[in-house]
Formats: sequence, structure tokens, C-alpha cells
Amino acid sequence: MARKRQLKLGAQLHGAGASWADWRHPQAYSDASVNFGFYKQQAIQAEAGKFDFLFVADSVFITERSSPHYLNRFEPLTILSALAAVTEKIGLVGTLTVSYSEPFTVARQFASLDHISHGRAGWNIVTSWLEGSASNYSKAEHLSHDVRYRLAGEHLEVVKGLWDSWEDDAFVRNKETGEFFDKSKLHTLNHKGEFFSVKGPLNISRSKQGQPVIFQAGTSDDGRNFAARHADIIYAGHESFEETQLYYADLKKRAALYGRDPNDVFVIPNIRPIIGRTEEEAERNYQAYANLVTIENALTALGRPFNDHDFTVYPLDEPFPDLGDLGDKSNQGSSNRIKRTAKENNLTLRQTALLFSTPRSGFIGTPLQVADSIRKWFEEGAADGFIVGTGTTAALKDFVELVVPILQERGLFRTEYDHDTLRGNLGLQVPVNRNSKQSVYK
Repeated sequence: MARKRQLKLGAQLHGAGASWADWRHPQAYSDASVNFGFYKQQAIQAEAGKFDFLFVADSVFITERSSPHYLNRFEPLTILSALAAVTEKIGLVGTLTVSYSEPFTVARQFASLDHISHGRAGWNIVTSWLEGSASNYSKAEHLSHDVRYRLAGEHLEVVKGLWDSWEDDAFVRNKETGEFFDKSKLHTLNHKGEFFSVKGPLNISRSKQGQPVIFQAGTSDDGRNFAARHADIIYAGHESFEETQLYYADLKKRAALYGRDPNDVFVIPNIRPIIGRTEEEAERNYQAYANLVTIENALTALGRPFNDHDFTVYPLDEPFPDLGDLGDKSNQGSSNRIKRTAKENNLTLRQTALLFSTPRSGFIGTPLQVADSIRKWFEEGAADGFIVGTGTTAALKDFVELVVPILQERGLFRTEYDHDTLRGNLGLQVPVNRNSKQSVYK
């Protein structure tokens, strides 16, 4: 019998907040990005709401123009390993760049998190788009956009190969005979490619979910192809329903062209619900966030996908400047979307900056209105679920206590966890070990 389609929900743990001003909110922890108590509280709230996973983003380069959260924050795998000890069922997803990491180390790190959490790890693969990242890793220059994605494909291929170094029943651990492992079930990778040469084997086995779940956010053409070919969950950052609906259809089509079942590839947009018991309260809550954002903050945030471009050099109330190909070598998908939106709507620089720093989405309203928007996106081909971003602990609590019960009553979301692994709760199969063509786990 076919399994009923249900929402996938993730909680984004973004410390001091996604914007340059969230930390100033009266209900915010200004030191949240390095406050374990805050992360623990958020994790426990999300697990109480039966969320599928916690999600931690990352970056490996900062300047004085970076957002407060990125200036002083936990490294993702470290904080997720700590959260594994205070949670039981919720997935633990961390961002790690392929452009500035070695496959063997990455394979060890995520396999370790997978074992610590008993099968709840997920890897959000990024290629790093800030050019300054190269200077932190003894590199002369940042790789071009297309090269980064070629490298990413090979990097992931090596990591997955290393994850399969040990067959699932290789460790006998027979105290009577003295046989610790079956030597025939240990496999050396011996990879030699364009970017990496890795012998293996990995010095840690697979967990009960086989391999960590793969996440990726692809907006450029290269990124979309990579996500459709490799990712289990695709993070979407689009704002409008129509735009995300087109993205959703495109990714599902690309997945099918790569021979994958589109139903096993989940497209999950990022949303920031702002909830009030009444529409008026929701509007006040939105304004409380929006009023914290200065035009200086908005211009700084706008520069981020353009490799921290300085927008203060342009007139604020004249048409959005012609930037040519600026952004193509950094966050190409987001920078192109900003340029396109500004041009199509004849926006000034001020309007563009404020639009993207304080977006008024369809997820602002009463609990019923927010639940209705979620249902629309889910049922009308724009999303398989959502990554829920919130600026304060109270905001996540409101979503869990006020919106989740409505989704549960409508049969759109679970009332209890189905499994104790991330793959199990997402309804994904345990991948077979390439060296044994089977898995002992179900």
C-alpha cells in the first residue's frame, strides 16, 4: 500500500537570527549563536513538535559586514553532536563546504555524528560562494562556479564510497574466537579523479540508516542539476508561491531525467512564519521585526549574495543599478533573482533592499492562516515541506503549539514519530552497501 504523503518540517537553528537586526528583538537572545542553552531549548521544542530535522547553516568567511549570527557562532557538526545527546528522534543536519574540505575528513565527521545520534545525521552540501573563503584555506583564488560543482560531484562520490568501506555485518566481535571483524567485508576505495586521490578505507562503519541524508540548495542551472541528481532534500529559498511552484516542477523533472523517482526527492522551501492570535497581532509582530531593520542593514544584507558588494555607493531612490554579471561567480541563483525582480518591478535600490531584508510573505497571520498557506503550497505543487526559520524562542514555540496541531488535525503532519532515524522518518530507504549489494538494516 502506498504511503500517504505528509509534510516534512525542519527547524533552522540560526542563533542570533537570519537578519542583521533579529538580535535586537526584545524576545531574542543577543548571544544566541554561542549559547548552548538556546540551541538546546530550540531543539527540544522542535522535537516536541515532531519536526523531521534541525538544520544548521554555515559559512567559512566573514568580514565586518557579515550578519551578527555569522560573526560569532558554533561550528555545525560540533553543536549538532552536542544536541544529539539531548534529543532522541529528530534529525541533525549540518552544512559543510566541499570546496574547502577533504572527503576523508568529511566522511569521518558525518559518520561519527550518525553513530552518536543512532542514525539521525544529514549533510547539507555547499560549494561556498564568498570569494574571500579561499584566503582562509591557503588558496590563491576561489574556484569558478562551474568548477566548484564538478568538484562537488566528485567529492560526494568519494564520501559515499568511503561510507561503504565496511559491509553492515562486518564487525563480528566474537570474544570466544577472538574475531573482531570479517576481513572479507572491509573494502578499500582506491579513488583517483580530477580533484581527489583517496585510498581508504574509512575507519568507521555505517550507521543504522546506512548513510547520512543528503541536502542541497541549488538555484543556478549547475546547482539545480547537482541537487536533482544527488540530493534527498532540496532547500529552496524562493519567496513567492508562483516562483517556488515553477522551481518545484523544474527540480522534479530534472530528478526524473536522472533516473530518480521524483517522489523520493523532497523540495523544501525556507519560510519565516510570523504568527498572531489575530491578524492585527500578527501585523504588529511583523512590524516589530521590520522596524528593527535600518536601510544600512538592508543594503549590507543585499550585498551578501553579490560577494558582499557595497551598495552604499549608489543613489538610494534611483532605479536598481545595472550590475552586469556581478554575482555570477558567487551566489549566482540568488543574485540573478534579485536583479530580475528589481528590473521586472521597476524597483529603486531602497525598495529592493527593503523587499529582500523584510519580505512580507504569505506566512504572516493567524495560526489558521499560516496553516492554510502551508497546505496550499503542499497540495498545489510548490513544496513537500518547509524549513521553519524563527527569530526568537517564542516564535518557534508559537508555531509548534498553534500551527502544528492544525496541520495534524488535517492529516498533513504526523502526531508521533514513525521511526528513530532521519531516513525512517522521511520515508527514505536505507541505501544498499555498494560492496555487498544489501543492507542488514530496514
